[in-house]
Amino acid sequence: MIEASRVNSLLNAGSMEELWDIHTRFMAEYGFDRLIYGYTRYLTATSLGDPHDFLLLTNHDQSYTDVFVGEGLYFHAPMVRWALENDGACSWSVLGDMIENGGLTPEERRVYEFNCSQGVRAGYSISFKSHSPRAKGAIALTAKDGMTQSEVDVLWKRCGEQILALNNVAHLQILSLPYTASGRALTPRQREVLGWVGDGKTVQDIATIMGLTHATVEKHLRLARQALSVETTAQAVLKAAFQNQIFILER
Repeated sequence: MIEASRVNSLLNAGSMEELWDIHTRFMAEYGFDRLIYGYTRYLTATSLGDPHDFLLLTNHDQSYTDVFVGEGLYFHAPMVRWALENDGACSWSVLGDMIENGGLTPEERRVYEFNCSQGVRAGYSISFKSHSPRAKGAIALTAKDGMTQSEVDVLWKRCGEQILALNNVAHLQILSLPYTASGRALTPRQREVLGWVGDGKTVQDIATIMGLTHATVEKHLRLARQALSVETTAQAVLKAAFQNQIFILER
């Protein structure tokens, strides 16, 4: 049975970094010492969205992520395909079935071979249920070196419900915490002006409320659009809200 103290540790995390540190330690205790979590709100039938907009968390070595993420191998990863088409947890034993039945494309085979060369051989993937057709989150749990998939499957039979529950809690908490997918955080002034725009205020209203000039408010909005890599202020408000950069309590 899952310990309440572990759930509370995840729920009480005050930052993305703190949450990820706690979660990776919990998963390592079960034997999963390398994790990679991804979330997008910009999913379409043909794209996962701009990689700069992904929320990506991992404790894999950079030598792995430079290729898997940096060179775009993730887009052809067979377990990513599975995650996009399903919800719940899946043993990587399905990869053996795919190979045996010729179910991997050449690109997927390349990803599989790369993963094997990096010691990413045994594990489980979890695809989180979403209520939006544009959003999807998933996490890949890689078992420590030396563990076979059969051993992982035995472990999952014994502890899978607890592991799944902790990952669901971590996922929901991740969605509630501020993050900057592009690496450029908004300044306090930029967050404030976008918040007022989200409340329906005009530029002149905001200037009066904040005691600024019209031109200064426009400048903050322009810099906020640049930081978020969007073209319009409406897009900036939406993206900043998605990233929990506005309408939040300062921690």
